[in-house]
Amino acid sequence: MQNKIKLLLSGLLMITCVANMSAQNRQSRSAVQQPTVGKKPLHHGVYDSWKEIAEPQIANNGRLAVFAINPQEGDGKLLIKNLTNNQEDSVPRASGARISFDDAYVVFRIKPPFEVMKNLRRQKKKREEMPRDTLGIYQTASRKIVRIGELQSFKMPEKAAGWLAYLLEPALPPKSATKTDTAKAAKPAKAPKKESNENGSKLVLRNFPTGKETIFPFVTDYHFAVYGQALTFVTTGNDSTLQPGVYRYDLAKQQLQRIATGKGKYKSLTISEDGSAIGFMANRDTAKASKYNFVLCVWQNGQDSAQIVAQQGDKFMPPNWIINEHANLRFSKNGKRLFFGTSPQPLEADTTLLPEEVVQVDIWSWQDGYIQPQQKVRLEQDKKRSYMAVYHLPDRKLVQLGDASLPNIILGDEGNADWAVAENNQSYITQISWNWNTDSDIYLINLTDGSRKVIAQAVKANPALSPQAQYVYWFNATDTALYTYHIGSNKLIKLSNHKRWVDEQNDIPDYPRPYGIAGWTENDQEIWVYDRYDIWTLHPQTGQARNLTKSGRNKRLRYRYVRLDNEERFINSNQPVLLRIFSEISKESGFARMEPGWEPAVLVSSEHSFGTVIKAKNADKLLVTRGNFTEFPDLHLTDLNFTDLRRISNANPQQAAYLWGTVELVKWISNDGIPLEGLLYKPENIDPSKKYPMIVYYYERNSDNLYEHIPPSPGRSIINYTYYVSNGYVVFVPDIVYKIGYPGESAYNCIMPGIMKVLSKGFVDPQRIGLQGHSWGGYQTAYMITRTNLFRAAEAGAPVVNMTSAYGGIRWESGLSRIHQYEHTQSRIGGTLWEKPLHFLENSPLFYAPKVNTPLLMMHNDDDGAVPWYQGIEFFMALKRLQKPVWMLNYNGEKHGLTQRKNRKDFTIRMAQFFDHYLKDAPMPAWMEKGIPMTEKGINLGY
Repeated sequence: MQNKIKLLLSGLLMITCVANMSAQNRQSRSAVQQPTVGKKPLHHGVYDSWKEIAEPQIANNGRLAVFAINPQEGDGKLLIKNLTNNQEDSVPRASGARISFDDAYVVFRIKPPFEVMKNLRRQKKKREEMPRDTLGIYQTASRKIVRIGELQSFKMPEKAAGWLAYLLEPALPPKSATKTDTAKAAKPAKAPKKESNENGSKLVLRNFPTGKETIFPFVTDYHFAVYGQALTFVTTGNDSTLQPGVYRYDLAKQQLQRIATGKGKYKSLTISEDGSAIGFMANRDTAKASKYNFVLCVWQNGQDSAQIVAQQGDKFMPPNWIINEHANLRFSKNGKRLFFGTSPQPLEADTTLLPEEVVQVDIWSWQDGYIQPQQKVRLEQDKKRSYMAVYHLPDRKLVQLGDASLPNIILGDEGNADWAVAENNQSYITQISWNWNTDSDIYLINLTDGSRKVIAQAVKANPALSPQAQYVYWFNATDTALYTYHIGSNKLIKLSNHKRWVDEQNDIPDYPRPYGIAGWTENDQEIWVYDRYDIWTLHPQTGQARNLTKSGRNKRLRYRYVRLDNEERFINSNQPVLLRIFSEISKESGFARMEPGWEPAVLVSSEHSFGTVIKAKNADKLLVTRGNFTEFPDLHLTDLNFTDLRRISNANPQQAAYLWGTVELVKWISNDGIPLEGLLYKPENIDPSKKYPMIVYYYERNSDNLYEHIPPSPGRSIINYTYYVSNGYVVFVPDIVYKIGYPGESAYNCIMPGIMKVLSKGFVDPQRIGLQGHSWGGYQTAYMITRTNLFRAAEAGAPVVNMTSAYGGIRWESGLSRIHQYEHTQSRIGGTLWEKPLHFLENSPLFYAPKVNTPLLMMHNDDDGAVPWYQGIEFFMALKRLQKPVWMLNYNGEKHGLTQRKNRKDFTIRMAQFFDHYLKDAPMPAWMEKGIPMTEKGINLGY
């Protein structure tokens, strides 16, 4: 092995020397992409028209598929496809579709044309002058569409047919008459009122079978019962038809009942699943001083009106607590409990003080649980925070469940169980400044009386309840053990602490993460647990383990359970189950069926990646996307045997007109003797006798993504492989494995021999290699160019370059301290700055800036909430001081990755120009050659 490393290092030295050859020699040895006959390279103008499949769904009877095909920018369309006869209807600009429970209708929203709206905005039109959305109702039998304008929202019962409710937009204010009188015209016109639904708007209830529509005016909120027994709504009642309040409309009897009246605020309207109970909060005192006077109201079948069941001052909650208006109301599955929120009455500011009399100061205290920046991020959430309470409808009993020590409570059996579970991390909360994964104590809470008891202390866990709430269970990171707590016997059981349950490839200085749990079987009999490859079943009291899939580890084949029913609460172990499979060797994926007691039988396995499986509720029909690098993941129809995969969409037929590429797996040995893999993307028409420029991109491990499709699109932060291979580049994506304390060197030891492996193939020009990475990859790019001159150009996005200053920094988007990142996670130093000062220095590119000879482009945005952008500034100024070629892009107001499409397009163009100049000898664009002064910002792009 030592001899191999010596030979490899000799090769690296030779390549580094060759990399300093003259530009004339480089140019003479570089290949130019030769277009395949009839095909052309991708260009930046194709992005907007490249499409994706969105919102796929299948009818309950399996006869209809509905999905949207949307371009990256512009107007999409909704496709409604008959899966029996292949008839297809298309609705331009439609989205948000829902199929009715009986599959007779498809209801959707139709947006105004994209270009029309854009032009109106360009003309500075006001919102009330803009066209509104339209409701579309498609009848599956006749294939006819009814369109209704001015749509705000629509709903249908989840599990009942025949009804639709839609809320129209509020009426537009009348246009002001033209003023002709000089004296009157001198007065400024009143600004139009901001459009809102505070006063409500027209709710229309449509009966599908009869076509009859019933109108309810000035409605602000509305909900159906799940099974379609009733519709409930709130109205401001601003006319003589209905008084303000809450109403229930019985859909079977078609009768309207007023259950609450009076002006005021009505919030969080909810209805039980069977429609027999309605809950809401009300504040009928309109005085400003009484904004906290919300009461909880409940109506039940047989009552004339809703009753106030909880209000401020009730003894079930602590003194000076209120009913929290921001809490969501929720009925238990059986409708016997209503969960709501309470909280201390907020502290009010003194409104008599003038602004110059109010002191604005943040006080940082070493005893704070959350540091001030984190408190600032959480401020609005904390202001609205509520603590769970429950109202038991049968015995009219109120019980407070949560408080500041137990802010988040997990209910059991969809709220039907008498038990809940919660975590309390108050004793350990100061740790969060340096350890995001703090310890916590686990509590069991009795919903009947609110009593609570500790069942585990100082664990790193996320507890949950089994489906029938017989057990609390959790995985404890500190001892890699799965625990159960049997509620009936008050017994804590340590099931297993085998290393198989946790990440075998963990290379961060923290506890390895568990592979997870597939679920529980019926009656809480067993737990299905994942290891790296197989699925195991564990008995929740004895810990007896049995390997269900048997051969996954031997085959290096990963099995994962596929949930076909979104409402499934347990795994039926007496029936066949569908499993997703993935081969770590070939990277192929597919599906298998596992019969009880038998090893899984592969149904399909191919050189593709498969998307989420969607099953028809009442038919043996599945929808799934399938794709790979060259094949767009179109939607396919199949059955539970996967006997045939029939493509039912064709989202991007234009792909055939463009040069694409291929991808293959590359294997090599790192400088540390570790077997590694990577992805090598090559141009479609590559000529092995020629030399091509290559860009190297990396971020942790990516080789499992061999069959991932990458559509042309403007990037948020990284190169688009497809665009580059289409334009004559080779792209190499190596895996990286890390040694704790040496993240930079680890990257170097993995990447460089991988590049040597690719160069040995003979078609990559060793003098035309670029490097690109963002965030953690941006750091490694900055580090790599301090270690070698192999790269002719490099781009580093949002790089950490000075670990000493970054260690004490803040992740401003979350408010968290960055300390944890270095001590426990991705930055992988594994200790404090004072424990390992040399590790921090040696892994900081800033201190080795004089060694950089590679032209560098950086992107670091001034609102980056993950890596403070002064890290980019430090490196830029160091290289500028050293008179090294460096550019930095700062997209104002953007965060860690670009979100605004205009900026994504701009960055994609500039990065391509940068690499084209250095790796293809394209002319240097003006923004690189001369820069863009602030006076020309937003005017001259300098392309």
